[in-house]
Amino acid sequence: MTQEHVHNVVNGQVYGTVVQAGTIHQVVLPDPVPVPRQLPPDPAHFVGRAAELALLDDAAPATVLITAAGGSGKTWLAVRWAQGAAERFPDGQLFVDLRGFSTDTGPMDPAVAVRGFLDALGVAPGRIPAAPHAQAALYRSLVAQRRILVVLDNAASTEQVVPLLPGGRAATVVVTSRRTLTALVSRHGATQLHLDHLTAEEAHALLTSRLGPARVAAEPDAVAELIGFCGGFALALGLVAARGRPADTARELRELGLDGLDDEDPTASLPTVLSWSYRALGAEQRTMFLLLGIAPGPDLDQYAAASISGWPPPVAGRVLRELTAASLAQRDTHGRYRLHDLVRAYALAQGPAAPERTAALRRAVDFYLHTARATDHLLEPGGHSLDLGRPAPGVHLRPLADADTALAWFDTEHQNLLAAQRIAVEQGWHADVWRLAWGLYTFHHRRGHRHDDLAVWQAALVSAPHLPDPTALARTHRYLGRAHTALDRHEEAVRHLEHALDLAGDDRTAQGNTHQMLAWSWGRQGEDQRALDHARRALAAFRGLDQPVWEAEALNDVGWFAARTGDLDAALTHCQAALDLHRAHRNADGEAATLDSLGHVHHRAGRPRQAVDHYRQALTRYQQAGNDYQRADTLEALGDTHAEAGDPDQAAAAWRAAAELYESQAREADLTRVRTRLGDR
Repeated sequence: MTQEHVHNVVNGQVYGTVVQAGTIHQVVLPDPVPVPRQLPPDPAHFVGRAAELALLDDAAPATVLITAAGGSGKTWLAVRWAQGAAERFPDGQLFVDLRGFSTDTGPMDPAVAVRGFLDALGVAPGRIPAAPHAQAALYRSLVAQRRILVVLDNAASTEQVVPLLPGGRAATVVVTSRRTLTALVSRHGATQLHLDHLTAEEAHALLTSRLGPARVAAEPDAVAELIGFCGGFALALGLVAARGRPADTARELRELGLDGLDDEDPTASLPTVLSWSYRALGAEQRTMFLLLGIAPGPDLDQYAAASISGWPPPVAGRVLRELTAASLAQRDTHGRYRLHDLVRAYALAQGPAAPERTAALRRAVDFYLHTARATDHLLEPGGHSLDLGRPAPGVHLRPLADADTALAWFDTEHQNLLAAQRIAVEQGWHADVWRLAWGLYTFHHRRGHRHDDLAVWQAALVSAPHLPDPTALARTHRYLGRAHTALDRHEEAVRHLEHALDLAGDDRTAQGNTHQMLAWSWGRQGEDQRALDHARRALAAFRGLDQPVWEAEALNDVGWFAARTGDLDAALTHCQAALDLHRAHRNADGEAATLDSLGHVHHRAGRPRQAVDHYRQALTRYQQAGNDYQRADTLEALGDTHAEAGDPDQAAAAWRAAAELYESQAREADLTRVRTRLGDR
């Protein structure tokens, strides 16, 4: 080909001078831009997390922050999703472990991560500027318009993450952290995904995947024990699965507790992983964390935390939120805080030291004791008074407004109150053991917590001889008699009540209270005449004591057992007098009991309409007082009245409601009786 035959063709619009080249002997193209593929391998035996994976799918492209405690499976989730979504990011996937909670090297400097990303993106060393801020700017420019995925694992802070955020909107960033990086959400628009622990079903699936279906099926009890011990902690489940022998591993965990989840590889050791989170805490956070390890019961509110720490409630609330942000504490929708059982075991193993521990437990028990007594007074304004003295310094009682909030507080704090009494037993605080049993009495009675009531009074019986008050032992036997009666343990009930009567001596108040309970006990055994005799003796003891509510209760008891023995006129007279007294002194619970008795009287007298009317009034009052135990009995009686009046539908509705309450209170005999009646219809 001759020189004059060479020509070039230029397509498109041309700006400026076009120079025609002669013969082109070689074309030199730049090196292709590398596509980084830095993701770790897809985690084997990954299970569950369908909702979280779907949220990640929906969020991209964006920045997503995955938060949870160390060992919960944050990295597994991020990598599993990233591997599954890799095709959505044709320009590559970057990954870096920011080592946010490493104790040997400390958190990675973001400048180091930026430099690593620049290398992965193929930037020649000669083109990388010296200044860290210039390197970050170059990194953002390179990925600004790329469909790229950036996974920032184990971040310590928002400041560590921000230099690694791409400049445009085409990229997706997934950040994992043990901390709630608030500024990343509020200032940089990240979507937060808090990772809960695996469910029991997911944990079972994980162990099945690791151990094999045959092994899991061969040792179901041991597998169930392992699942319960690990509490959904992904790291713990992976560790026990790696050991391979469920029964042996379960036995080892029973003996060693949290130490049984230790491992020579620090990243696979749950105690070590938790220690990294603990060491990252500030002084106040560490103190509160250790105190949460010894707090009574499974959870607590801000006031209990303030009391156990001795700090003002606002300070305690702030530190609790900080522990939640560090993924060491969990906060529910009602503002209550708890530690996972394994996290709590770690906190318990760390301290606090003996003097601080004793002082904190003293404040915790005082908080529950004094709040319970004030709360019980809202439920039973006319009840027996009890002088508790002043709580320990630093205790902050929770203010409660009325009976409804008081009952709700008892419902919420019930397990903590029982735990507080156990602490008092362990510490030898005999007065508090007894006082907590006393403070729980009304609540236990109204909610039908019969077994718990027996347990707290059995503990009180051990402590009562150590108390200076000579009446404490008599009261304890009296309330133990009532607790045994509620469980239909009649021989034990009468034995305790007869002992209480002997200890009462000339104390008319103690005599009257004990005769009341003896009446109830004999009545439960069907000995109505014997019960009536004790009810009359209780009434005689209370008259002249200027205690109108007690007198009204005794009048109602006499009326009830008079009706049971067939003296309906005397029954109506006594019950009406009781109702007048209860209403005059605004005793809603006593009014409800008397309305129930009047319903019974009218039922036996063949006046079903009046009986139904009184039963319904009683149910309203019991509902208002939160007395589910008596409400169940009244519902059954209402059903009986409807049945005898020829209204089977109304009878069945009342019996079904009674059965539901009986079942919730574990009243098996009562439940069987009502279900038999429902089966007949």
